[in-house]
Amino acid sequence: MPLPIAQRHAWSLAKTLMVCITLFRSGDAFGVMPSAEYDGDPVNVLAEYDPFG
Repeated sequence: MPLPIAQRHAWSLAKTLMVCITLFRSGDAFGVMPSAEYDGDPVNVLAEYDPFG
């Protein structure tokens, strides 16, 4: 998905689930997932959304 859409989805997911969400790059696309489940290369992490911060 494009970066602006991934950023909106990441924040919405963090607020809905009340968990930290990681925004990461995968090739030429972007993805989001709960930070606790992300086990990819830390270099690919663009941001982490914390609903408590």
